[in-house]
Amino acid sequence: MIPGVFARASRARPAGPALAGAVLVALAVAVAFPGLLTGRDPAVTDLTAALSPPGAGHLFGTDELGRDVLARVVYGARTSLLIGIGATVLGALGGTVIGLVAAAGGRRVDQALMRLLDVALAVPELLLALVIVAFTGTGTANVLVAVGLAAVPNYARVVRGQALVAVRSGYAEAAIGLGTPWPVIVLRHVLPNVAGPLLLLATTGTGTSIISGSALSFLGLGPEPPAVEWGAMLADGRENLAVAWWPGVFPGLAVVAVVMSVTVVGRWLQARAEGRTA
Repeated sequence: MIPGVFARASRARPAGPALAGAVLVALAVAVAFPGLLTGRDPAVTDLTAALSPPGAGHLFGTDELGRDVLARVVYGARTSLLIGIGATVLGALGGTVIGLVAAAGGRRVDQALMRLLDVALAVPELLLALVIVAFTGTGTANVLVAVGLAAVPNYARVVRGQALVAVRSGYAEAAIGLGTPWPVIVLRHVLPNVAGPLLLLATTGTGTSIISGSALSFLGLGPEPPAVEWGAMLADGRENLAVAWWPGVFPGLAVVAVVMSVTVVGRWLQARAEGRTA
């Protein structure tokens, strides 16, 4: 799911997870308490200070309307993370339902759902999200839904595989033989087997969702102004990149730092889980 550059970042030295964790803590602070990181309003304009370079007055400089870039990066974290986490939760829930139905629905249901998933998986997530948002329209909620639905096939395939292993285990087969209702079997024997791999996939999948959400916003399909979002900041900064690099570079660095950090932490957790089960 994660592009190669971010996947390679996960093979970091021991300090990598600690640094990535620090970045994620800073992100959490930016989302929950943005005022601790900046005292400026991201929506306030000052044309007399337009495109001011980074300095003591504006650490990240200002954009074409004189808005403080640091404030916009900090406040934009909330929208970008909302899309990333919200889409991940939606994709994981939808994938879990489809995966469980495929595993428990019998051969015909399983084959039919797997063929549909194969078709969906043949289309890149971002392209699939772009098609969905073309029908739903722009806005934070629509982008979240589009990115989440595009991620469903990946989660469904993982859940289905883990669920089949659980269903064919001795405990589940014994429960089936005793006539135990399927909801009980799912809760007692299937979900515990699915939860670990699903959470690991969701951790790295959050990075992909942030990238997809930022890409859609970059294309003008994301949150509408005055909402602040990193992808939209990248699009705005591109217009003046030849004369002022900072309005576009700093939100881009924020996306890269957060996605790499999420990937490093996710791969670290995966390595620890594999080590425990080895």
